[in-house]
Amino acid sequence: MTAIDASVALPGATRSELGSARTAACLLAALLVCVLVVASIETSRSAGLIAALWPAAGVAMVAWLKGPRTAQFDGAFALFLAAAYATGNLLVGNTGPQIAMFTVANMLEVGTAVWLVRRFNPALDLVSLRGLGRFLATAPVLAPVPAGLFASAVLAWTGKGDFLSMFQTWWFGHALGIAVIGSVALAWRTPVLLALRQPAKAAEAAALLGAFAALTWVVFYTQAAAPFLLVPLLLAISARLRVPGAAAALLIVTAVCIYATMHGYGPMHLAPGRELPEKVRLAQLYLIFACLPMLPIAALLNERDRLAEAARAGQARAEAASAGKSRLLANVSHEIKSPVAGIIGIGELWAGGKLGPVTPMQEEMSEMLVRTARQIETLATDLLDVARAEAGSVSVNLRPVDLDGVVEDVRRTVAMKPEAAGLKWIVERCDDQVVALADSVRLAQVVTNLATNAVKYGAPGGVVIFRLSRPSFDTVRLEVADKGPGIRPEKQAELFEPFNRLGMEKSTVEGHGIGLALAKRLAELQGGRMGFESAPGQGARFWIDLKAGTKP
Repeated sequence: MTAIDASVALPGATRSELGSARTAACLLAALLVCVLVVASIETSRSAGLIAALWPAAGVAMVAWLKGPRTAQFDGAFALFLAAAYATGNLLVGNTGPQIAMFTVANMLEVGTAVWLVRRFNPALDLVSLRGLGRFLATAPVLAPVPAGLFASAVLAWTGKGDFLSMFQTWWFGHALGIAVIGSVALAWRTPVLLALRQPAKAAEAAALLGAFAALTWVVFYTQAAAPFLLVPLLLAISARLRVPGAAAALLIVTAVCIYATMHGYGPMHLAPGRELPEKVRLAQLYLIFACLPMLPIAALLNERDRLAEAARAGQARAEAASAGKSRLLANVSHEIKSPVAGIIGIGELWAGGKLGPVTPMQEEMSEMLVRTARQIETLATDLLDVARAEAGSVSVNLRPVDLDGVVEDVRRTVAMKPEAAGLKWIVERCDDQVVALADSVRLAQVVTNLATNAVKYGAPGGVVIFRLSRPSFDTVRLEVADKGPGIRPEKQAELFEPFNRLGMEKSTVEGHGIGLALAKRLAELQGGRMGFESAPGQGARFWIDLKAGTKP
């Protein structure tokens, strides 16, 4: 709701108070514009120039933007500004035609700037990189163009000077005024002022800006002649105070640099053979290309902070969700195991005829019941292991483990499964005994998962290969490879995601998508890492790197 909307909804006395306050604010803004017009023109005349810095345009634009967006306010404030510009020109002794021409040109410029900001940055956001970029690329760059063309054409037509030179002077001075004043006024908003209520923050801002003001005076009013000395401090202000601090520093250096240059001081006067307008142009170029870029740098740092904060919040939410999921998995798995154990016991008693005579069909059904229940029990155990691994509550006992023995135990166990019938098993051993620093129980669980996957997803009647090696002196590697169809490249990034079967849900291959995720986590808990290589039609090769151990 705008201030105008709010005033309509309030009692008569309050509406009157709001109207009086708004009128007083408009009068104050118009008075400030008038004072700046007089000061700028008198300063430029004393140096024989058209105004090299025109802050009145920036103040008028900001005051207009801060008001409500209503036709009533726009019309009233435009009249206030027109009167301020006309009065300022009258006070400095301009003629009637000059007063009319400059008033029209300045009103055209301010109106264009307000329209551009409302169109491309309606939130008046100068803190984000996007908002600041839209502001700098529109109002300061484009708004002075039509006004400058109009004023320069009129002045050139009346014989007051060269059209191009006057347009350049107009554009540079007015663009700087809009960019500098607009950045300061729109960046220093309520949250920034509230932050300065903290003594440490206020002291830091005062120290940095005070030091910058002192260094700026030294650079432009002594024989230091080293404007590049301001850049490191500008960077520090941008990093610590962000856009508001950079805007304030830009205002300081702009005012000092332009005033000093117009009155014969500063490094721009070291260039021999140049007239004063050229030296002022150099000062303006220095401000635009050396100092103004600090605003986007500060906005970029703000953007980085915002993204980092969003990432931290997202990580916190993800960790909370993961912890909740782990607790749920642990509870569900624990609750499943007890009744499933009872079902297995009853099924075995039934199949063994201990509950009474059974027919061949009943025996087959009881065996199917036991087999299915054991699959559920295995799933519950895996779920419980996943939950414990994610919660970091899995204990590992690291000691030297002979990988050859682990591989042989796993090979014998997995080879007895019905789905492993007809497979060829190959173990490629290293010349030396390969010993890893690992937990033998957890390592066997990891290798079993990999071998089971090689059996399930390898080609029927194919080969499962175990390979032991030492990639480096302190690292041992255990590989499990198959000659199956391989993993499609677009699916490889999802391979270690829990419950993701990579589109194999509708196939005849049984599984729940837990084994690889659990195996990877268990390998990491033992100080190792797991990876894989695969290509369509060439099978898959999974490897585990562990720290090398010594023989017991």
